[in-house]
Amino acid sequence: MKTRRAQSGLSFIELVASIVIISVATFGLMLAVTSTVNRSANPMVETQAAAVAGAYLEEAMLADFCDPAFNPDGNSATTCRNECTTRACSGGCGGAVFSAESGRASFDDVCDYNGLTDSGAKDRNGNAITGLTAYNVSVRIVDDATVTLGSPALSATAGQVVRIEVQVSNPSLGSPVTLTGYRTNQQ
Repeated sequence: MKTRRAQSGLSFIELVASIVIISVATFGLMLAVTSTVNRSANPMVETQAAAVAGAYLEEAMLADFCDPAFNPDGNSATTCRNECTTRACSGGCGGAVFSAESGRASFDDVCDYNGLTDSGAKDRNGNAITGLTAYNVSVRIVDDATVTLGSPALSATAGQVVRIEVQVSNPSLGSPVTLTGYRTNQQ
């Protein structure tokens, strides 16, 4: 009597089962990757939004704290630091009270930037920046009692500090990019 040798290898059913298991695992992995990619912002768009916000923030922070027209005692030797003792933008040392400049190119103090909104990133002269027209920028200057900085604290209500908030949005971003900085009255 002849004995049959056991054959080694996969049966047709085992092969089909393996293919189904690998297919389901691959589909699940691709679904997870697709979901992650769809929910994440385009890194280039996010980086550009941060760069735009940084440029606007730097421009506002480099502006004078007080409006050059602010000189309540008429003495040219009097400094902004000595004279600005109330809220900078709403209390009188900034451009909101003295000379509200007509355009960004003529902004001469940090308060002038309050309420600035640009539909599309623009340079200081108001010219649209090529390739950045989908970015919307808004700037807010805060000089209320919530703004204090350091120890001993500099206070916005004493004309010593303002908070600058720049927000940049783009349809491709899930949420806007916001940068914040502080400008002190240190003349």
